[in-house]
Amino acid sequence: MAEQEPKDPDDAATRPTGSLRGLSDELTARVPELLEATTRSVGTGLELRSTLDRVCATAAELTHARYAAVGVLDESGEGLSDFVTHGVPEEVAHAVGHRPDGRTGLLGALIREPGPISLADLTADPRFAGFPAAHPLMRTFLGVPVHVQGELFGNLYVAEKDDGEPFDETDLHLLQVLATEAGIAVAHARAYEAARQRERWIDGSVAVTTALLSGGDADEALTVVAEQARRLADSAAAVVLLPAEQGGLEVVAVADGDRGGALGRIVPHRSPVVAALLRGEAVFMDDATTDSRTITRLADGFGPHMLLPLSIGGRVLGALAIPRARGSRPYSEAERLLATQFAAQAALALMMAEAQRDRERLAVYEDRDRIARDLHDLVIQRLFSTGMMLEQAQQRSAVPEVRAGVGRAVDELDVTIQEIRTAVFALQQEHAETPGGLRARVLREIGMAAVPLGFRPSHRFLGPVDSLVGELAGKNLIAALREALSNAFRHAGASRVDVGVDATATLPDGREAVRLSVADDGVGIPEGGRRSGLRNLARRAESLGGASWFGPGTGKDGGGTTVYWQVPL
Repeated sequence: MAEQEPKDPDDAATRPTGSLRGLSDELTARVPELLEATTRSVGTGLELRSTLDRVCATAAELTHARYAAVGVLDESGEGLSDFVTHGVPEEVAHAVGHRPDGRTGLLGALIREPGPISLADLTADPRFAGFPAAHPLMRTFLGVPVHVQGELFGNLYVAEKDDGEPFDETDLHLLQVLATEAGIAVAHARAYEAARQRERWIDGSVAVTTALLSGGDADEALTVVAEQARRLADSAAAVVLLPAEQGGLEVVAVADGDRGGALGRIVPHRSPVVAALLRGEAVFMDDATTDSRTITRLADGFGPHMLLPLSIGGRVLGALAIPRARGSRPYSEAERLLATQFAAQAALALMMAEAQRDRERLAVYEDRDRIARDLHDLVIQRLFSTGMMLEQAQQRSAVPEVRAGVGRAVDELDVTIQEIRTAVFALQQEHAETPGGLRARVLREIGMAAVPLGFRPSHRFLGPVDSLVGELAGKNLIAALREALSNAFRHAGASRVDVGVDATATLPDGREAVRLSVADDGVGIPEGGRRSGLRNLARRAESLGGASWFGPGTGKDGGGTTVYWQVPL
């Protein structure tokens, strides 16, 4: 839609917006009524999109036009970020496809030189660049600028007057009055929308803080960060990355069902994006797929992209990536600011959760030290005394069978004392001194779970676990074991837990796999009970090409639960 500058200096198109000079006495008398009706129809409701829809509908009604539209300027002021129409059927709009961007043709000229314009035949204007395929034919055209708080917001257009005649002076002035009222309504809608947007981001920050400090599974809490960021930013996906041991950033949480395979992927430290994020700098891209700073395929198919450091007090804890689909609108300055504040709040909650987990680990280590002291100072001494008493009884007995039986009991006590001493040594080892093999890490998790459970779970290994299971599979297996043991402690009320790691398992497609099983004799999973931990286990397994499921436990008549977690070696 566009217009040609009238050559007559007295033409209505050259008069100042809102002027009523030259109108008929009948129209002048109706102006207060029209103003009230316009305010009533345009100013109802506060959502910006619905406000623009009402502006278009009212413009068409007042000027008896078949079509109406509002072109909204983008942040640069050189093109259109939105184009709201009235009178164009949905199927026609779909057939037309891409809406005008306002950078070329008649609409572009109106943006560069805003002002009222009236055209009897817009197709004859030299600035007209033609209609797209399936676009409705239009000839008569009228347009006026819309200002919001003194700044150009966009243009209001009408086309194709019902009687086929050109738009007249009355139509122009009615449209100018409507544009003034629309500017006021848009200002209110913008303020309301900005307040709602800030409120949503604040609510999202609260949800993230609650998830991180709830004491639940850390991976699940990080998934909450990603899910909230994706919802609030209206993005195609959201990814949380944490520093990797070998450098760079590792994907630890993804909010996008189609990209679960990205879990565990590492963006290397040589990436310019990683370097900027680790310096605490935010990175913004208009098209992540073509941006030269991306060196991995994780950005494939994405367009506008925000990559924000999760930093607090100069310390970078990780990063948050929030991409939109290719071709989507870029992030506005307001969205970038709100997302940056959200990332800062998430970083604070992440640091507080880390400190909380450190305190919990310290409490576990203190309990382990106390248990080790009690075992060494009380239990071993008492067993040693019992063994001496049995040896004395053995010497005094004249019955060979009794002496042989007492001797076997003394030998068993010696073995028990050695096992307890081994357990004491393991309990007193520092975390950094603990062997790093998968078998040792499984035993460490079992030992740490013994404190909250009140007993030590049993364990069994099948196959050469340390040599067959890869680092990525082993790392995720430990996280799955930690989640399953935590569920057994928090929900099962079990008196027995059995842990199995089988490196000789196979997947349905024949690939070699490692299978983790954690069986208990507790209360089982009640119907409709909380299963977020089980879903988290399933997501982790599926991201590696495996699966997770559960079945009957080891209690009487199959009571309790057995959790299975299986991935390729």
